[in-house]
Amino acid sequence: MTHLVVFMSITVIGAGAIGGNLARKLSAAGHDVQVADARGPEAVPAEVLETGARAVDLDDAVQGRDVIIMSIPFDRVPELAGVLAHASEETVVIDTSNYYPFLNGRIEDVENGRVESVRNAELLGRPVVKAWNAALAETQRTMGVPAGTPGRIAIPVAGDSDKARQIAMQLVEDTGFDPYDAGVLADSWRQQPNGPAYCTELTLDELPAALAAADREKDAHVRDTVMERFAALGDTFTREDVVEMNRAAHR
Repeated sequence: MTHLVVFMSITVIGAGAIGGNLARKLSAAGHDVQVADARGPEAVPAEVLETGARAVDLDDAVQGRDVIIMSIPFDRVPELAGVLAHASEETVVIDTSNYYPFLNGRIEDVENGRVESVRNAELLGRPVVKAWNAALAETQRTMGVPAGTPGRIAIPVAGDSDKARQIAMQLVEDTGFDPYDAGVLADSWRQQPNGPAYCTELTLDELPAALAAADREKDAHVRDTVMERFAALGDTFTREDVVEMNRAAHR
Protein backbone atom coordinates (compact mmCIF):
# COMPACT_ATOMS: atom_id res chain seq x y z
CA MET A 1 0.00 0.00 0.00
CA THR A 2 1.08 3.60 -0.50
CA HIS A 3 1.88 5.05 2.90
CA LEU A 4 0.96 8.67 3.49
CA VAL A 5 2.15 10.43 6.63
CA VAL A 6 -1.11 11.26 8.40
CA PHE A 7 -1.01 11.83 12.14
CA MET A 8 -4.13 10.86 14.05
CA SER A 9 -5.66 11.18 17.49
CA ILE A 10 -5.80 7.67 18.92
CA THR A 11 -7.11 6.20 22.15
CA VAL A 12 -5.91 2.78 23.24
CA ILE A 13 -8.24 1.15 25.75
CA GLY A 14 -6.24 -1.38 27.73
CA ALA A 15 -2.65 -1.05 28.90
CA GLY A 16 -1.60 -4.71 28.87
CA ALA A 17 0.92 -6.33 26.56
CA ILE A 18 -0.82 -5.55 23.25
CA GLY A 19 -2.28 -2.19 24.24
CA GLY A 20 1.00 -1.11 25.77
CA ASN A 21 2.93 -2.07 22.64
CA LEU A 22 0.54 -0.14 20.42
CA ALA A 23 0.54 2.95 22.62
CA ARG A 24 4.33 3.10 22.64
CA LYS A 25 4.77 2.44 18.93
CA LEU A 26 2.01 4.73 17.68
CA SER A 27 3.06 7.63 19.88
CA ALA A 28 6.66 7.13 18.77
CA ALA A 29 5.40 7.33 15.18
CA GLY A 30 4.02 10.80 15.87
CA HIS A 31 0.36 10.13 16.64
CA ASP A 32 -1.50 11.79 19.50
CA VAL A 33 -2.08 8.79 21.75
CA GLN A 34 -4.18 8.47 24.90
CA VAL A 35 -4.31 5.31 27.01
CA ALA A 36 -7.32 4.41 29.14
CA ASP A 37 -7.67 1.61 31.67
CA ALA A 38 -10.87 0.62 33.45
CA ARG A 39 -8.97 0.81 36.75
CA GLY A 40 -8.10 4.47 36.16
CA PRO A 41 -5.15 6.44 34.74
CA GLU A 42 -2.93 5.46 37.65
CA ALA A 43 -3.12 1.83 36.50
CA VAL A 44 -1.33 2.62 33.23
CA PRO A 45 2.33 1.55 33.61
CA ALA A 46 4.92 4.30 33.21
CA GLU A 47 6.70 2.41 30.42
CA VAL A 48 3.54 2.53 28.30
CA LEU A 49 3.79 6.33 28.36
CA GLU A 50 7.52 6.61 27.74
CA THR A 51 7.19 7.65 24.05
CA GLY A 52 4.63 10.38 24.66
CA ALA A 53 1.24 8.72 25.22
CA ARG A 54 -0.95 10.13 28.01
CA ALA A 55 -3.03 8.25 30.57
CA VAL A 56 -6.67 9.43 30.74
CA ASP A 57 -9.94 8.47 32.40
CA LEU A 58 -11.94 5.95 30.40
CA ASP A 59 -15.04 8.16 30.45
CA ASP A 60 -13.08 10.97 28.78
CA ALA A 61 -11.14 8.80 26.34
CA VAL A 62 -13.33 8.52 23.27
CA GLN A 63 -14.68 11.94 22.37
CA GLY A 64 -13.08 13.69 19.41
CA ARG A 65 -10.73 10.81 18.56
CA ASP A 66 -9.94 9.55 15.06
CA VAL A 67 -9.29 5.98 16.18
CA ILE A 68 -10.10 3.87 19.24
CA ILE A 69 -8.18 0.64 19.70
CA MET A 70 -9.73 -1.91 22.06
CA SER A 71 -7.01 -4.07 23.60
CA ILE A 72 -8.94 -5.81 26.33
CA PRO A 73 -10.02 -9.45 26.84
CA PHE A 74 -12.56 -10.70 24.32
CA ASP A 75 -15.33 -11.24 26.85
CA ARG A 76 -14.95 -7.68 28.16
CA VAL A 77 -15.34 -5.91 24.82
CA PRO A 78 -19.17 -5.60 24.97
CA GLU A 79 -18.78 -3.67 28.25
CA LEU A 80 -17.48 -0.73 26.19
CA ALA A 81 -20.81 -0.17 24.42
CA GLY A 82 -21.78 2.66 26.76
CA VAL A 83 -18.39 4.35 26.49
CA LEU A 84 -18.27 4.06 22.69
CA ALA A 85 -21.75 5.58 22.43
CA HIS A 86 -20.02 8.92 23.09
CA ALA A 87 -17.59 8.52 20.18
CA SER A 88 -18.23 10.07 16.78
CA GLU A 89 -19.73 7.87 14.07
CA GLU A 90 -16.61 8.72 12.06
CA THR A 91 -14.27 7.27 14.69
CA VAL A 92 -12.62 4.03 13.56
CA VAL A 93 -12.88 1.32 16.24
CA ILE A 94 -10.28 -1.44 16.10
CA ASP A 95 -10.64 -4.78 17.92
CA THR A 96 -7.44 -6.67 18.81
CA SER A 97 -9.08 -9.34 20.97
CA ASN A 98 -9.08 -13.13 20.60
CA TYR A 99 -11.51 -15.74 21.88
CA TYR A 100 -10.10 -18.57 23.98
CA PRO A 101 -12.73 -20.60 25.87
CA PHE A 102 -10.28 -21.48 28.67
CA LEU A 103 -9.64 -17.76 29.26
CA ASN A 104 -12.97 -16.14 28.40
CA GLY A 105 -15.38 -18.92 29.30
CA ARG A 106 -17.36 -20.76 26.66
CA ILE A 107 -19.48 -18.36 24.58
CA GLU A 108 -22.14 -20.38 22.83
CA ASP A 109 -22.83 -18.14 19.85
CA VAL A 110 -19.12 -18.10 18.97
CA GLU A 111 -18.92 -21.86 19.42
CA ASN A 112 -21.90 -22.12 17.08
CA GLY A 113 -20.15 -20.22 14.32
CA ARG A 114 -20.68 -16.51 14.97
CA VAL A 115 -17.52 -14.70 13.87
CA GLU A 116 -15.78 -13.23 16.91
CA SER A 117 -15.44 -9.61 15.82
CA VAL A 118 -18.81 -9.63 14.06
CA ARG A 119 -20.27 -10.53 17.44
CA ASN A 120 -18.36 -7.72 19.13
CA ALA A 121 -19.48 -5.19 16.52
CA GLU A 122 -23.11 -6.19 16.95
CA LEU A 123 -22.95 -6.03 20.75
CA LEU A 124 -21.17 -2.67 20.64
CA GLY A 125 -23.66 -1.32 18.14
CA ARG A 126 -21.02 0.01 15.74
CA PRO A 127 -18.61 -1.26 13.06
CA VAL A 128 -15.18 -2.50 14.06
CA VAL A 129 -11.98 -3.37 12.23
CA LYS A 130 -9.96 -6.45 13.22
CA ALA A 131 -6.19 -5.88 13.46
CA TRP A 132 -3.08 -6.84 15.46
CA ASN A 133 -4.78 -9.92 16.90
CA ALA A 134 -2.76 -12.37 14.80
CA ALA A 135 0.71 -11.57 16.13
CA LEU A 136 2.22 -12.43 19.48
CA ALA A 137 2.74 -9.55 21.89
CA GLU A 138 6.47 -10.25 21.82
CA THR A 139 6.42 -10.24 18.01
CA GLN A 140 4.75 -6.86 18.06
CA ARG A 141 7.18 -5.54 20.66
CA THR A 142 10.42 -6.67 19.04
CA MET A 143 9.95 -7.56 15.37
CA GLY A 144 8.68 -4.35 13.79
CA VAL A 145 11.03 -3.06 11.08
CA PRO A 146 10.95 -0.32 8.41
CA ALA A 147 8.99 -0.83 5.20
CA GLY A 148 10.97 -2.67 2.56
CA THR A 149 13.03 -4.70 5.03
CA PRO A 150 13.40 -8.27 3.70
CA GLY A 151 11.31 -10.77 5.65
CA ARG A 152 9.08 -8.09 7.19
CA ILE A 153 6.17 -9.73 9.02
CA ALA A 154 2.65 -9.08 7.73
CA ILE A 155 -0.46 -8.49 9.83
CA PRO A 156 -3.99 -9.07 8.44
CA VAL A 157 -6.62 -6.34 8.74
CA ALA A 158 -10.33 -7.03 8.19
CA GLY A 159 -13.30 -4.67 8.18
CA ASP A 160 -16.41 -3.77 6.22
CA SER A 161 -15.54 -0.12 5.55
CA ASP A 162 -12.81 0.38 2.96
CA LYS A 163 -11.88 3.71 4.56
CA ALA A 164 -11.70 2.30 8.09
CA ARG A 165 -9.71 -0.71 6.91
CA GLN A 166 -7.22 1.56 5.14
CA ILE A 167 -6.78 3.68 8.26
CA ALA A 168 -6.10 0.57 10.33
CA MET A 169 -3.64 -0.60 7.69
CA GLN A 170 -1.75 2.69 7.90
CA LEU A 171 -1.45 2.23 11.66
CA VAL A 172 -0.21 -1.35 11.25
CA GLU A 173 2.44 0.07 8.93
CA ASP A 174 3.35 2.62 11.59
CA THR A 175 3.98 -0.18 14.11
CA GLY A 176 6.56 -1.78 11.82
CA PHE A 177 4.64 -4.45 9.95
CA ASP A 178 3.29 -4.98 6.43
CA PRO A 179 -0.51 -4.57 6.52
CA TYR A 180 -2.51 -7.08 4.50
CA ASP A 181 -6.05 -6.31 3.37
CA ALA A 182 -7.95 -9.37 4.62
CA GLY A 183 -11.34 -8.20 3.37
CA VAL A 184 -14.63 -7.95 5.21
CA LEU A 185 -15.19 -8.57 8.91
CA ALA A 186 -17.15 -11.77 8.25
CA ASP A 187 -13.91 -13.28 6.95
CA SER A 188 -11.87 -12.27 10.02
CA TRP A 189 -12.32 -15.77 11.47
CA ARG A 190 -9.44 -16.70 9.17
CA GLN A 191 -7.03 -14.64 11.31
CA GLN A 192 -8.40 -15.83 14.65
CA PRO A 193 -6.87 -18.53 16.93
CA ASN A 194 -5.42 -20.88 15.91
CA GLY A 195 -5.40 -20.87 12.15
CA PRO A 196 -2.39 -21.05 9.84
CA ALA A 197 -2.17 -17.23 9.76
CA TYR A 198 -2.35 -16.81 13.53
CA CYS A 199 0.93 -15.97 15.27
CA THR A 200 3.02 -17.69 12.62
CA GLU A 201 5.06 -14.63 11.54
CA LEU A 202 4.43 -14.78 7.81
CA THR A 203 5.49 -12.30 5.16
CA LEU A 204 3.16 -10.44 2.82
CA ASP A 205 3.83 -13.07 0.16
CA GLU A 206 3.07 -15.97 2.52
CA LEU A 207 0.05 -14.64 4.39
CA PRO A 208 -2.68 -14.93 1.70
CA ALA A 209 -2.23 -18.69 1.32
CA ALA A 210 -2.33 -19.16 5.08
CA LEU A 211 -5.58 -17.22 5.39
CA ALA A 212 -7.06 -19.23 2.50
CA ALA A 213 -6.06 -22.49 4.21
CA ALA A 214 -7.98 -21.69 7.42
CA ASP A 215 -10.44 -24.38 8.51
CA ARG A 216 -12.82 -23.43 11.29
CA GLU A 217 -13.23 -26.90 12.79
CA LYS A 218 -9.55 -27.80 12.69
CA ASP A 219 -8.43 -24.37 13.86
CA ALA A 220 -10.79 -24.49 16.86
CA HIS A 221 -9.28 -27.85 17.83
CA VAL A 222 -5.76 -26.43 17.54
CA ARG A 223 -6.87 -23.45 19.66
CA ASP A 224 -8.33 -25.66 22.36
CA THR A 225 -5.16 -27.75 22.67
CA VAL A 226 -2.81 -24.78 22.91
CA MET A 227 -2.13 -25.19 26.63
CA GLU A 228 -1.13 -28.82 26.14
CA ARG A 229 1.28 -27.75 23.41
CA PHE A 230 2.69 -24.97 25.57
CA ALA A 231 3.28 -27.51 28.33
CA ALA A 232 5.29 -29.61 25.89
CA LEU A 233 7.65 -26.68 25.35
CA GLY A 234 8.87 -26.93 28.94
CA ASP A 235 9.43 -24.24 31.54
CA THR A 236 11.43 -21.92 29.32
CA PHE A 237 10.67 -21.13 25.71
CA THR A 238 11.28 -18.34 23.25
CA ARG A 239 9.12 -16.41 20.85
CA GLU A 240 10.65 -18.51 18.09
CA ASP A 241 9.57 -21.69 19.90
CA VAL A 242 5.97 -20.49 20.05
CA VAL A 243 5.94 -19.49 16.38
CA GLU A 244 7.33 -22.88 15.38
CA MET A 245 4.74 -24.60 17.58
CA ASN A 246 1.98 -22.71 15.79
CA ARG A 247 3.38 -23.45 12.36
CA ALA A 248 3.86 -27.15 13.17
CA ALA A 249 0.18 -27.51 14.07
CA HIS A 250 -0.71 -26.94 10.41
CA ARG A 251 1.90 -29.07 8.66
